[in-house]
Amino acid sequence: MSSSLSHPERVAVARLHAMLELLPTALDKRLGDAGVTAFEHTLLTALVEREARRMRLSELARTTNATLPRISRVATSLEKRGLIERAPCPEDGRATNAVLTAAGVATQQRSRELYDDAVRELVFAGLAQLPGDGVAQLTDLTLAVLTSLDPDHPRAAGATATQECAADPAPGSASEPTGEPSCAADPAPENLGA
Repeated sequence: MSSSLSHPERVAVARLHAMLELLPTALDKRLGDAGVTAFEHTLLTALVEREARRMRLSELARTTNATLPRISRVATSLEKRGLIERAPCPEDGRATNAVLTAAGVATQQRSRELYDDAVRELVFAGLAQLPGDGVAQLTDLTLAVLTSLDPDHPRAAGATATQECAADPAPGSASEPTGEPSCAADPAPENLGA
């Protein structure tokens, strides 16, 4: 039998749980004026980052680290609001693509500013209190935890841009030129809405 968590370990996990509970709700609240949740914003952003603004639902699930049933429910909601359309995948008749509509692009552009402002205030302002580069520290910490949570997708130090990871950003991302490992949750650089 393994030993119990130490007090510092219990504190760290309790704070992680608290952040994981509070952050999505706080982001959802900030995105209310755009009419989307933080997860819907993430999904729309993943589509905006694609050249054809379309992705297979299964790929969208991997990219957003969501289950296929969750993606299907969210896609249905976005489709009812005219933000995406579903279309058969030409490469695989069994698969379905989510295709971003003009209304979806406009919604993502509106929500992006709200999202960016919220993240700066709710996350990065707190990180500024840390010694050193808080953003780099958060990037390293989350990558380490993601690697433990999902070992089937290379995220560990030494992962290369050619290795597939569910959260890999679109080509040309900020992490690519530095050789830093990338993760499926990483966004593409500044090509959104172009």
